[in-house]
Parts: sequence; structure tokens; C-alpha cells
Amino acid sequence: MQEPAGRRKPTAQRRTEIVSAAARIFADQGYAAVGMRDIATTIGIRSASLYHHFSSKEEILYAICLTVTREPVEQNLPLLDAAGTPTERLTALVRAHVRHLLHRHVEYLVGLHERPALTAEHRADIDGYLHYYHRRVRDVLAAGMRSGEFRELNPTLAALGILDMLNGVSGWIRGSADEDTDDVVATYTTLLFAGLHP
Repeated sequence: MQEPAGRRKPTAQRRTEIVSAAARIFADQGYAAVGMRDIATTIGIRSASLYHHFSSKEEILYAICLTVTREPVEQNLPLLDAAGTPTERLTALVRAHVRHLLHRHVEYLVGLHERPALTAEHRADIDGYLHYYHRRVRDVLAAGMRSGEFRELNPTLAALGILDMLNGVSGWIRGSADEDTDDVVATYTTLLFAGLHP
């Protein structure tokens, strides 16, 4: 059933709903198997209305990938600029990262599996956010190594290992309770700092 014209939602809200719905469809059926009409039908709008918000299916995929690359840059990285030791700032980042993975786990899975379908330009944008996030984590690790708080390691490889460990959560986490997130954060930070602290 199509949404009555008088009950149309604001553009930003509608775009968010489209991105979330498309992520679920792509996760269930695969990006290649889904068309714009499928997405419009699932949301309950006309195809023409969908094209008003997104010009193509690839543009929707790009928006999904931005939710798991640009969002963490904007929401999580400010924690690395806060007061505190490298250990305290990394702990805050781990907590925020896991919470974001929990909130966006479907989008993370879609981004992981379907990113090759992006245009070269969009893929470069996504890679830019990923590289920047990695660089900021690497810089905090390097600062902790210089101060003697962390053992001497290759900070680039250490940052890659930490982010790979954290992002792996998206493959299995499904809960929504804070205590579940707290358990994950406590376990992962214990593992992380056991390896970093001298």
C-alpha cells in the first residue's frame, strides 16, 4: 500500500528509512539480486518516490557504507581527543566502536560484502574514512609507545589488528542490552591491553 501524499515524511527521515530497509534487503538477498522496485515495494513507496531520494541502487549502497565509515569518524574519533591517557582514550573508543557495531551490524555486514559494487569514486571516499580512522588509532598507540605506557610494537600493524578484532564483532553480535555490550567491551579491552601494556 502506498503512503498517502498528506502523510509524507521529511526527506532526511525518509532517506534514513530507505537506507536501513535497503541494508536489510541487501543482507538477506544480496545486492546484485535486488532492484530499486524491490526496495520501493518493501518500504511502501512508489519507485518514482524512491528515485526522488536516490538516483540509483549504487547510491543507496554508498549511503549504507557511509553509515559505517563516516559515522564512526564523526561520532567516535572525538573520544581520542579527550583528556586522559592513551589507555583511557582507547577504552572509550572501543566502547563507542562496539556500540556502533551493535547499532549498525547489518550495515557493517553489507558494507563488508558489497563494497566492491561501489563506483571507483565512492569506493575512494569510503576508503578515505577507513584510512583516517586507522591513522587516528595508530597515532594514539604511537603516543602511548613513546610515553612508555604501551610496549614497543609496529603501531600501524597494531592499529590494524585492533580494528580487525573490533570489526569482527559485527559478524556475530545481535543483542541490544547494555550489559551485553559491556561484557564485550570488558573482554576485548582486557585482551587488548594485555598485549599493549609492558
